[in-house]
Amino acid sequence: MDDLVIVGQTGQSLDGRLATENGHSKYINGPEGLVHLHRLRALVDVVIVGVGTALADDPQLTVRRVSGPQPARVVIDPHGRLGAGARMFADDGASRLLITAQGTHVAPPPGVEVVALPAVDGRIAPSAIVGALAGRGMRRMLVEGGADTISRFLVAGCLDRLHVMVAPIILGGGGPGLVLPPLQRADQAQRMPVHVHRIEDDVLFDCDLSAQRVVLGVAKKSM
Repeated sequence: MDDLVIVGQTGQSLDGRLATENGHSKYINGPEGLVHLHRLRALVDVVIVGVGTALADDPQLTVRRVSGPQPARVVIDPHGRLGAGARMFADDGASRLLITAQGTHVAPPPGVEVVALPAVDGRIAPSAIVGALAGRGMRRMLVEGGADTISRFLVAGCLDRLHVMVAPIILGGGGPGLVLPPLQRADQAQRMPVHVHRIEDDVLFDCDLSAQRVVLGVAKKSM
């Protein structure tokens, strides 16, 4: 039986932006929204980000705003772009993994595990990433960013839940929170079960995608 739980988490403005046009994003969501994110980190085995987010934000991906265990940290870096000085590679006792394309030369700091996976057109399939992490005993996974990475997991049917934290601000431009294939008609859009929670001034949409999750069998419906 598949006992994986895979959650995507994104924070955005009312007009669906996760950063300004020049890439500034700290902080769109309020303090309690950030507490929610750190609480999610403390509940999972591993936090996953794409290399674009790692380069733009240099995140730590640690649990700091709540008490709880530190998850493993994973960057998806098919072409070996992330430098050894990235903060998520800090040797603080948590497991650190770099997922790259087979044949790519990478030189992470000592202690960072390199996982080389097949790539097509420079992209590694989300299902292959999940399988590699599950094979290392990681069952609860948080895909934290960025928009391209979360969107690819969503399109591939590799998310059980999607948390969209909406802040009461309007940016007027900048990167979208999700980047998905376009539809011809609005009635083609998928509707999903959702729970809505007020978190201080932010609003959390907790979307249940377990019915469409295709990785390794039947998904759990909640964490």
